[in-house]
Amino acid sequence: MNAYIFPGQGAQFSGMGLDLYENSPLAQELFEKANDILGFSITDIMFEGSAEDLKQTKVTQPAIFLHSVILAKTLGDNFKPDMVAGHSLGEFSALVAAGALTFEDGLKLVSQRAMAMQKACELQPSTMAAVLGLDDEVVEKVCNETEGVVVAANYNCPGQLVISGEIEAINKACETLKEEGARRALVLPVGGAFHSPMMEPAREELAAAIENTTFSKPNCPIYQNVTASAITDENEIKANLISQLTAPVRWTQSVQQMIADGASHFTEVGPGKVLQGLVKKINREAQTASATLENNA
Repeated sequence: MNAYIFPGQGAQFSGMGLDLYENSPLAQELFEKANDILGFSITDIMFEGSAEDLKQTKVTQPAIFLHSVILAKTLGDNFKPDMVAGHSLGEFSALVAAGALTFEDGLKLVSQRAMAMQKACELQPSTMAAVLGLDDEVVEKVCNETEGVVVAANYNCPGQLVISGEIEAINKACETLKEEGARRALVLPVGGAFHSPMMEPAREELAAAIENTTFSKPNCPIYQNVTASAITDENEIKANLISQLTAPVRWTQSVQQMIADGASHFTEVGPGKVLQGLVKKINREAQTASATLENNA
C-alpha cells in the first residue's frame, strides 16, 4: 500500500517551487491564486528570496504548504494514496491533497496558523531542543521532573525526540538529559515552544478559524499527529487539528501504525527528504521516494 507523507517547517529552501511554476500550467495558476489569497507575492520570496526571507513565519508555513500541495496536484492520476500523513504543518498539506479541505481554505488556515503561532511566540519567550540517543520514556521522565513548562513535542524517530517549553526549563532539562546519557541535547534556533501548552493562545485563535471552515470526508485515511491513528471523520479531523498546536507530534507512532495497517511504500511530497530519513530510521524495510513533477510526464 502507498502512503504519501508531507513535510513540516524547516524543509524550506531558496528557489522552492520554481520548477513546478515553470513546467506546469496548473502549478502556475495555483501559485498565482495563492498570491491573491495571501495579499503578497509569496512566489517572489519562494523563487528568489534568501534563506532569511523564507524564515519569516508568515512565509515559511504557506511556502511549504504550497510546494507540497501544488506538487501533489500536478501528479494528477499518479497521485493514488491509500493513506496520508503530515508532520505538524504537513498535516494541512495532507488534508488538502486527500480532498478533505479545498486549496483555498487550506492556504487560509495555514496562513492564520502561522500568524497565531508568531503571536504566541512573542507573548512569552520559549524554545525547543533536540534530544538524541535516549529512549522516549527517559526523556518524558526528565520533562516531568523538571521545574517549569517542558514537554515532549516531536516524536520523530526512535532515539530522536524534540522537547518544547520555557527557555530556563529547556536549558535545565538539557543538562539533566546529558547526565542521563543523551548523545546530544541541543537547543534549536526556533522562535517558540511549538506543540506545547505555551501555544494555547494560538490554539484558541486557530480553533475559531477551523470551526468556521468546511471539511469533507478525505479520499483515504489520514494518520493525524495527535492520535497516530487512521481518521476519516470530518469532526474528528477538525478536533485533532485544533489539539495539534499544544499536543505532541507522534510521528514515530504514526509511521509504525501506517506500516501495521499495510503501508510498504512512503512517498514524500514537498521540499526536502527529512521524512524519508525518519521513516527509514523507524523501519529499515520501508521503501521511500520523493514525488517529482516528472512522474506526471
